[in-house]
Amino acid sequence: MTTPADVQNERDPELPGRLLAVERDVLIPLLRGRAEEDFGLPVEACPGWTVRDVLAHCSAALTRVVESRFEPGVFSPESNDRDIAERAGWSNAQVVDELERGMTEAGPVIAKAGGLLDGVALGEWVHAGDVRVAFGEPGAYAGAGLPYALALLAQVTAEKGHLPLHADLDDADEPLRLGDVSGERPPARFIGDGPTLVRLYAGRPVDGAGYELAGVEVEELNIFGD
Repeated sequence: MTTPADVQNERDPELPGRLLAVERDVLIPLLRGRAEEDFGLPVEACPGWTVRDVLAHCSAALTRVVESRFEPGVFSPESNDRDIAERAGWSNAQVVDELERGMTEAGPVIAKAGGLLDGVALGEWVHAGDVRVAFGEPGAYAGAGLPYALALLAQVTAEKGHLPLHADLDDADEPLRLGDVSGERPPARFIGDGPTLVRLYAGRPVDGAGYELAGVEVEELNIFGD
């Protein structure tokens, strides 16, 4: 697996859509092959939410993107809960259908948003990993989407001006530069694999994975926290 290391200064507007499309082609068949009761499994990364709740949140978020519905407070915990509640009467299949449509149609909209919505695509991919954890599937935050997710993580952290970090990845041919690449601050260092890096930036447990982190505390990496 190769990962771009030195191209984060220039945004790739098509990258979020590519990540969503790759993930769609893997996740949707997995969901359609699960038993109905599996949608009621708890999701560790989202306390109080089931698999169905996470999927309803994801499908609603993408539908909002496609329809450009961004009222005040959108994507807040209260807004997310309302989106889930609005789908309470839907079948699991209907939620999955909406998710598939969103993962198909949101890419071009995100591309035109100038970077403001890039994090939505990354969050969708992370939530897909959360669902795999709930299902007990191997490689929850790995698979075909990982190279795109890592590239998008670099892009999003650069857009946010997040703290700089130089990642030497076990599963990539080239190092990955994340965050502010201006050189004004010495970068932190990470040595480990790609899924662990994603987990750290997403605030997910690393399950005892072997890695090295220097120049930054784990809590500082989380890009989805408050």
